[in-house]
Amino acid sequence: MATYIVGDIQACLSGLQKLLKKVNFCPKTDKLIAVGDLIGRGPEALDTLEYLMGLGNNFDTVLGNHDLHFLAIYAGVRKAKASDKFDDLLASPKIETYIDWLRQKPLALTLDKQTLICHAGLYPQWSIKQGVKYSKEISQILGSSQWKIFLANMYGSQPNIWHDKLKGAERNRFIVNAFTRMRFLEQKSALNFDCKSTPEDAPKKLEPWFNITNSQLTKHQSIIFGHWAALQGKTRLKNIIGLDTGYLWGLSMTLLDFDTKIKYSVENKEK
Repeated sequence: MATYIVGDIQACLSGLQKLLKKVNFCPKTDKLIAVGDLIGRGPEALDTLEYLMGLGNNFDTVLGNHDLHFLAIYAGVRKAKASDKFDDLLASPKIETYIDWLRQKPLALTLDKQTLICHAGLYPQWSIKQGVKYSKEISQILGSSQWKIFLANMYGSQPNIWHDKLKGAERNRFIVNAFTRMRFLEQKSALNFDCKSTPEDAPKKLEPWFNITNSQLTKHQSIIFGHWAALQGKTRLKNIIGLDTGYLWGLSMTLLDFDTKIKYSVENKEK
């Protein structure tokens, strides 16, 4: 039995299936975990969710910004754009099944006490234990009857600095943004959402979140994330593992064999 963690799929089921074939993935015995953005902008949203749901307990995922955006569109909070490519999914007679399934997924999950999986990363002021706690706060709301109200208050980039006294919609918004949109931080660990480049091309005032010292993260603990295609998985840190390598943008899709720590990739030859 192997455990594989895959980068952003973004509704590119054909690419995922090529990648799984490359590692001889067995859906009956192997486990597949995704770092979020299962769908969004790719051509196979409906087929992607159908396949992943079909894996049953052998699949798990955290939510990415595109997954939350899809929920918001269904809830009537946002209007779908052609670039989202959600039409077939929204028209499916099983749409409520997909919605309920996604609503049960967390923003962060642990494989063991040493490994956290999340979409964008772990905010540098949080420990893994705190990250899981904050993720559970969101999961509790997203799984409740108040989930549409939560999504209506989710959008926005403020507050961009964390403190424990944040409450209500502002607290929820920061947690969601940190787990699903974070790339760079400014002074005082303020989230910056404007820059999406490589660290080398970013303004000097910005630092990648993983370059900010997290005193609560030990050298034996690892963060596995996606979201940042421009990185191409390169963090220069052994315990900070990026898996979004931009398949949707004509580059590659990558997964990690959790047991061997070997990465496997397939190129997108359709672009």
